[in-house]
Amino acid sequence: MKDNEKFIIGKKIGMTQIFDEEGNRISVTVIEAGPCVIVQKKNVKKEGYDALQIGFEARKVKNLSKPIEGHLASHKIDAKLKIFKEFKVKDISKYNEGDLINVNVFQENDVVDIHGVSIGKGFQGTVKRWHFNVGPMAHGSKNHRIPGSIGAGSGQSRVLKGKKMYGHMGDRNVTVKRIKIVKIMPEDNVILVMGSVPGKKNSVVTVTA
Repeated sequence: MKDNEKFIIGKKIGMTQIFDEEGNRISVTVIEAGPCVIVQKKNVKKEGYDALQIGFEARKVKNLSKPIEGHLASHKIDAKLKIFKEFKVKDISKYNEGDLINVNVFQENDVVDIHGVSIGKGFQGTVKRWHFNVGPMAHGSKNHRIPGSIGAGSGQSRVLKGKKMYGHMGDRNVTVKRIKIVKIMPEDNVILVMGSVPGKKNSVVTVTA
């Protein structure tokens, strides 16, 4: 895990398009980022590393579990937070528990990395999952979308690890690197980033730089 200078938790609102000063159309993803609360400071002496744990209310929270309530109470945090992430930082002395982190930590034209969970596609065959070619589509063909032979007939006589086959697709941790921040709207806690980011609508993402 690398050290971060700027970081925040947010949720993906969706995609839209805006126009720059020259009239060029830009596809952007809208992210509601923060405000987040610094819940816990971790240090080398106690935890073995320097990091900050921050919390984010991704949606309206009615009730919290007892462990989370106890964790927030032990650090004197008076907020209903449900999403927690850790970020390694170079100097934790600049931060205090209870401090707020909002979109003002970023600036327009900053280049950031965005991490999220990709959209789940369920159980898929090799044509959709790995873009295999289909077989002949005539009525007499018995091979439209089946994967075909998967193992060697001689020599090793087994299926090697890593063989591209049918199976679960999507729903993986994905990091998209070096995405440009196009616009920041502090009054709405919103940032617009160029292009697409992992996840579906309302999914949790982290933005780091």
